Amino acid sequence: MIAKHMRRLVHMDSGLVSMLLRHEYEDLGRLYSLLRRCTGGVSTIRDLMTSHLRETGQQLVTDAGSSRNPVDLGAGGKDDVEIVLHKVMTLFRYLQEKDVFEKYHRQNLANRLLSGRAVSDDAERNLIVKLKVECGHNYTSKLEEMLTDIKFSQDIMRGFYASQGVDEEAGEGPTLAAQVLTSAIWPTRPSTACKLPDEIHDVCEKFRAYYLGSHACRKLTWQTDLGTADVVVTVGNGQKHGLNVSTCQMCVLVLFNSADRLSCKDIQQATAIPLPDLKRCLWSLACVPDMNVLCKNPMNNDIAEDDVFCVNDNFTSNLFQVKIDTAAAEEEVMKAQRVLNLNSLVTEVAKQLQPRVLPDPAVIKKRIESLIEREYLEDNRNQYQYIA
Repeated sequence: MIAKHMRRLVHMDSGLVSMLLRHEYEDLGRLYSLLRRCTGGVSTIRDLMTSHLRETGQQLVTDAGSSRNPVDLGAGGKDDVEIVLHKVMTLFRYLQEKDVFEKYHRQNLANRLLSGRAVSDDAERNLIVKLKVECGHNYTSKLEEMLTDIKFSQDIMRGFYASQGVDEEAGEGPTLAAQVLTSAIWPTRPSTACKLPDEIHDVCEKFRAYYLGSHACRKLTWQTDLGTADVVVTVGNGQKHGLNVSTCQMCVLVLFNSADRLSCKDIQQATAIPLPDLKRCLWSLACVPDMNVLCKNPMNNDIAEDDVFCVNDNFTSNLFQVKIDTAAAEEEVMKAQRVLNLNSLVTEVAKQLQPRVLPDPAVIKKRIESLIEREYLEDNRNQYQYIA
């Protein structure tokens, strides 16, 4: 009699899933005890649980209204963080491809640490300890060393400024905040080279000499494309604006301290930024509405080598700190389409860029990866969803 109706019992509105969501564990125990006596009873429970977990996980990564990061440590108290970590580990034990989880967790951890968005060092270490208990030291060794690198970087920067006799908070001139990362530990990505302004280069060389003075067997390679800069721009009416820009954008803007007008070709020679990347950079500074701190002549959306740029004296913003993003083309497409596969996204972005620059699919894919890393897009098996 029970075997005849067991599928109806587990699938009814007050059945297995309802009991699970309402934490009715005693009723779940009774249902399991009843069905395990029937042929196929345990497999019926297992199949429904598997389906429910898959649907819940799919909703987490596709629902644009949900949190950007399903594994979010939150900003609550210690007890709240511990509850979240316990739930994370409960789900983690159901994962079969734990190496894939480690890859994405390491990338997200790198983003949080480098952007200063980590909730706390203790919360990050607590999750790593729990993963270590589940999977062993080898699984978490790189995660632990990433946290060690950040702590080491903070100590080395304090030592550097102390050796210069300068207060890093109140010193005159540019201030450097370097992160010394072990290349074999951190996620890697293609790097775009650029020539730093003299005042920035001098500070970097002082840091290089200080660091190698106590670590002579090591080698420093600057990853300028991973950096950001806070600069202050003074426009025609004397109003000052704080801008948060990429390293390449900073290199371009600093040139206008000593020149009123510069062509694209002049800027490329001064910064050594590859021309496709420079065109994207100039477009973000001169062609994005409400963020065009530069003016260009002729005034159109094309970026040509003989185009001339100058500071936009009419630039205004109600924001105290303006962030100028080079990924505007990808965002424009995704805001309109919301969900696209990789090929469609690359094609649409290329169409957006064609009137302005010659699009390179490899560069577009690189920028898509950057948007994913910064949690503007979610990647669900090459289906990209805009979530910013």
